[in-house]
Parts: sequence; structure tokens; C-alpha cells
Amino acid sequence: MRRTTSILAAATMAVAGTLAIGGPASAATPSLRFHGAQYDSPGSDTRTNASLNNEWVSLINSGRKPVNLSRYTIRDASNHVYTFGNVTIAANGGRMWLRTGKGTRNGRIVFWGSGNYIWNNTGDTATLRNAAGKNVDTCTWKQKTGRTWVAC
Repeated sequence: MRRTTSILAAATMAVAGTLAIGGPASAATPSLRFHGAQYDSPGSDTRTNASLNNEWVSLINSGRKPVNLSRYTIRDASNHVYTFGNVTIAANGGRMWLRTGKGTRNGRIVFWGSGNYIWNNTGDTATLRNAAGKNVDTCTWKQKTGRTWVAC
């Protein structure tokens, strides 16, 4: 009977150890996430399209598969919302920039199309949600003297 109890105890500990090891993996960094934000366009805030497009947030996909961002959204703390169209971010470190102003989309750059700055220089939060509306990642910053961007 003692041997059966030992085997059962060992099996229970092995399963518990596997569950304990598996737990933190769910808290791992998502493969699609914010990479950085330039929240304060360099130079004077003139609201020209060039100045607006020097304000941006970027995403990175560290996963092994490309991600189609159709219907994904990025929003700020004031609930300005950008909804992605049919655009795909490449796998294995692919990056994409969302610039505030107007422009023509190319493979890695999309444009919000705003005539006003989106990101607050004094602090803000960018939130990425998937097509189902589930939060995927956030990037929060506070104003830092001499800084115009933040790594997320």
C-alpha cells in the first residue's frame, strides 16, 4: 500500500508542477503588441500634415504568423478610435506605423486621417483591441522632459 501511495503522490506532484509551470505562459507578452509611440511631434505643433504625421504609434508582431488587422482598433484615453482596414502585419518582427495625419497607405504605414493631434503630450494610453473588441495590448506614458517618444 505504501508503494501505491508513493506513486500516487509522485504523480500528483508531477501534475501540479506541470500546471504551475504552465501558468505564467498565459501572462507572456502578446505576439502582437505596441512597439513605441511618438506622442509629441518634434518641433512646433503647427498642425501641418507633416507635423501630424510625425506623431505615431507602432505595432510589432513577434509571432510566427502574419496578422490581418481588419477591424482591429487603436484608441486613446479620450476615445478617439482608429479602425484598421484590410491590412496585414508581417510575422517574425514585422512592424507597422499608424501616423496621425493624412497620407497614402503603403505596406507598413497607415494613416489616421486626422487634422488634429491625437496623443496627449502630458500623458495618454493607447489601447489595441482585436476585431472582437478584446484588449490585446496597451501603452501608457507620462510627459518626460526632453522626450517626445516612448518604447512600449
